[in-house]
Amino acid sequence: MDVSFSELRKVFGPAWLTMMANVEAASIITAMQTAALFKYQFIIIILLLIIPLYFICEIAGRVGSATGMGLGELVRRNFSKRMALLLSVPMAATDLLSYVAEYAAIAVGMEIIGISPQVTLPLVYLLHIAIVYKKKYAAVEKALLVLSMVMVVVYLLFMTKGVSNYPFIPKGISHDFLFLVAANVGAVIMPFMLFYQTSATAKKEYRSVQATKVETFVGAVFSEILVVAIMVVSARLNADISITSLKSLGTAIISIGGTSSAMVFSIGLVSAGFLALVVISMSGAWGIAEALGVKDKTWFKIYVLESLPAVIVALILPNLIMLVLYLMVALVFVLIGPVVTMGLLAENKEIMGRHSLRGFGRMAFWASVAVVIACGFLAFI
Repeated sequence: MDVSFSELRKVFGPAWLTMMANVEAASIITAMQTAALFKYQFIIIILLLIIPLYFICEIAGRVGSATGMGLGELVRRNFSKRMALLLSVPMAATDLLSYVAEYAAIAVGMEIIGISPQVTLPLVYLLHIAIVYKKKYAAVEKALLVLSMVMVVVYLLFMTKGVSNYPFIPKGISHDFLFLVAANVGAVIMPFMLFYQTSATAKKEYRSVQATKVETFVGAVFSEILVVAIMVVSARLNADISITSLKSLGTAIISIGGTSSAMVFSIGLVSAGFLALVVISMSGAWGIAEALGVKDKTWFKIYVLESLPAVIVALILPNLIMLVLYLMVALVFVLIGPVVTMGLLAENKEIMGRHSLRGFGRMAFWASVAVVIACGFLAFI
């Protein structure tokens, strides 16, 4: 692709943040539990998931860049308001458990540092409101980009805790193995990613389909490298350690590299949790507001209210995080409606013009969608 650095710099943000927000609490829990049970046997699978991740999210960026509209608005204008709501509301509903995971992860990270959840969670909720209050998207994006860089550095440093001589090839295919394949696929490609990347790309003052493709590829590669980094370190956990409850996460990390390791990891966990909290909240609010065709003030009200129940749930029932692995599988099926609709919009030449989905890109996109959906059914074998 003939894309200059200057062009890439102007568009940089939406695709990268989409990918970094994907390495959030639920994905981290899934990766750690997977590595504790199967060591390095999933690393090749995670790296292969770069392919569908790129081809699916590239279309999200392309649609936003070519049309200047978010997915919710495009569906409302080209199909109906009812269909737009049918796609955005289930996404927002499943986001509730994601919010619980993010708040709980942040609470655990801060608790390792020595700050109690009762203090942390209300402050984090208010900060997540303040970061977008009366700010244009560009200002919010800059703050999130800084946070994403902190997260990248911390997790790559975390990987230096050591590499072991575990086999990369699966020894056998069990029910647990197939279930975790489904869970990891769900953790890699989530519905919020489509809504966020289209809307955030559309809000950029400068848009370039080619530059967005490059940014999406770079983000896809980096996000999966971070997941691999987490798996490499987590492979040192005993298989009988359960990380499906975030309460046990601090103990698990300390068992790997001691208190200093836990302190480093806590910085990454808090950064990842807060980044995902803001990005997922924005995607949910944008999706519903665009589906309804309402103004920015209503968008902000949705943003403020949607994660509030999760703060309360995270304080009262922190062990609800045990449902995270099942949420990851469920997200594969919630993804079907938005991703298929997005593909149909991308194929429409009247909407997309010269950037319409065709040829090899069309084949690769639909093949990626088919693989992701098929992997979801592995959980039931």
